[in-house]
Amino acid sequence: MLLVCYPKCSTCKKAEKWLEAKGIDFEKRDIKTENPSAEELKEWHQKSGLPLKRFFNTSGNLYKEMKLKDRLPEMSEEEQIQLLSTDGMMVKRPILVDGDAVLVGFKEKEWEEKF
Repeated sequence: MLLVCYPKCSTCKKAEKWLEAKGIDFEKRDIKTENPSAEELKEWHQKSGLPLKRFFNTSGNLYKEMKLKDRLPEMSEEEQIQLLSTDGMMVKRPILVDGDAVLVGFKEKEWEEKF
C-alpha cells in the first residue's frame, strides 16, 4: 500500500496516524520531492472512479495563482493530467493506493468503508 502525502500537511498526518492505528502497513512517499507521473495519475484516476477535478488541490496557492477554477473546464483530461504531473503541490493529498483501490483526500468514513 502506498501513501502519497506531504509531510507538513495536517490532513496527511491524520491519515498516517489512522493507518498506523489500524495496524495497516504502508509505504510513504513525499508528493513534493517525488511528484506523481502522468502515467501514475492516469492509472489512479481510472482506478478511483472519481472526477479528475478531485485530484486537484483546490485550496492550494498554485491552483489559485494559476486561476485553474476557470481554466480547468476548458482543458482536456490529458492536459489536466499533464498539468498535475508538473508539481506535487497541485495534487490533492493524501492519495492512498492499494491495488485497485485509490482514495484521494482523507475522509475517515470513506477510508473506513475501504478498510
